[in-house]
Amino acid sequence: MKEQNRRYQIDTEENRQFLAEVREGLLRFGHHFPSPGGSSYYLGDDGTPWKERSREAWITSRMVHVYSLGMFLGHPDSEALVDAGLRGLIHELHDQEHGGWYAGLTADGKILPNKQCYAHAFVILAASSATLAGRPGAKELLDEALALYDKRFWNEEEGLSCDTWNTEFTKLDDYRGLNANMHTVEAFLAASDVTGDETYRVRAGRIIDHVKGWAAANEWRIPEHFSSDWIADLDCNRDKPDDQFKPYGATPGHGIEWARLIAQWALSAHPSSGCTAVSGSDSFPVSAAAAPYIEVSEQLYCRAIADAWNADGAPGIVYTTDWTGKPVVHDRMHWTLAEAINTSSVLWHVTGKQRYAEDYAAFMRYLDEKVLDHVNGSWYHQLDRNNQVIGTVWPGKSDLYHATQATLIPYCTPELSIAPAVKDKKFL
Repeated sequence: MKEQNRRYQIDTEENRQFLAEVREGLLRFGHHFPSPGGSSYYLGDDGTPWKERSREAWITSRMVHVYSLGMFLGHPDSEALVDAGLRGLIHELHDQEHGGWYAGLTADGKILPNKQCYAHAFVILAASSATLAGRPGAKELLDEALALYDKRFWNEEEGLSCDTWNTEFTKLDDYRGLNANMHTVEAFLAASDVTGDETYRVRAGRIIDHVKGWAAANEWRIPEHFSSDWIADLDCNRDKPDDQFKPYGATPGHGIEWARLIAQWALSAHPSSGCTAVSGSDSFPVSAAAAPYIEVSEQLYCRAIADAWNADGAPGIVYTTDWTGKPVVHDRMHWTLAEAINTSSVLWHVTGKQRYAEDYAAFMRYLDEKVLDHVNGSWYHQLDRNNQVIGTVWPGKSDLYHATQATLIPYCTPELSIAPAVKDKKFL
C-alpha cells in the first residue's frame, strides 16, 4: 500500500514512472487519427476512428501539438503523424479563398460553417510546436496563423479576442467568450516562447488582467459568456446547461486551467532573476511583480476545488456550478481532471504549500481508479455523478491533448510552454 501511495505522490520516482506509462499508452492510442487528407478523425472508445463524424480543425491542431511532443520524447512514428496533421491544416482545412481555417469538414467533405477563434488559437499552438520540431511547412503555417489571427480575431483596443465570424469573414457574431480567450493565452505564450516575439506575451497579460478583474468581482467564479461590448451574460444557456463549449454557469475546470496559465504568464513575464523574491518556494522564487498573479491563481484554483471536487458525495470534479457554487451538471469530464493535475502540481512547485501536493495525490488516485481506461486505453472522456461512463456530451475519446499534457506539466518548469519545456528537457 505504501508503494502504491507513492505512485500518486508528486516528486517521487514512482509517480514519474506512472505518468510515463500513461503517456506512452496515450501516444500509442492515437496513431490512427489522420484521414487521407490529414485532418483528424474523431477517435472512438478503442482508438478506432469514427469516420462518420466531422473532422475538425481544433482536434487536428491538438493532434499535431501532441505528436510534436511525441517527437521530443522519441515516440515512434511521431514525425509522420505530425506531418499528416500539418498536411490537413495546410490543405483541406485551410480556406484558400477567404483565409483562415474552416471549423471542419463533414464525413463527405462538406465545409462546416463559420471561422472560430477557438480553432484558430489551436492552429497557432500546433504550428508553434511543429515549428519547434522542425517539420516542413510548420514555420510558414505559424506565420500565416499569427497574421490571420491578428487581422481577424485580436482587438488591440480592447485587449481581448472576438469569437466567431462567418466563413467568408464578412459578419462577426455578437457573442464574446472566455474559452477562446483562454486558449488564445495558451497559444500566445507558446508563440512567444517559440518565436521570441514578446508582443504575444504582452497580449496574453492583457487578457489575463481582464479575467482577473471579472473573477475577483464574482467571488472567483469566472463568467464565461459575454455580449459584444463585454457585458457578462450570466444566464447564457440556462436551458442547455451541459453544452460542450458554452455551458451555463461557472465551469470549475476553466477556473483551474486559467489558474495555471496565469501562473505561467506571471513567472515568464516577471522572472525573479535579478530581483528580490517576495514569495514562492525554494525552487521557484516569485518576484514582486509576479506575486499578485500567483495569488490570483491560488484564489481561482481554491474556489474551483472547493465548489466542484467531491461536491456531491463521490470523487470527481463536477462540470458546472451556479453562481453560488452549487453543482448544476454533475458529470465529470476528463479534461477537468487533467487540468486539476496540472495546476495542483504547478502551485505545489511554485508555493511549496502542502495542500497542493495532497490534492495532486488525490487526483492521481482518482485518475488511476476511475478515469483511466485500463482495457482499451486513453481516458474516459465523460463520467456521470456515480463515475459510470456516459457519452451525452463527449462520446468516445476525441483526442489526446488534455490527457497527454497532464503527464508532462507536473514535472516541467512552470514558466515555459509545454513544447519548449519538453524539447529542452526543462524538467523538475
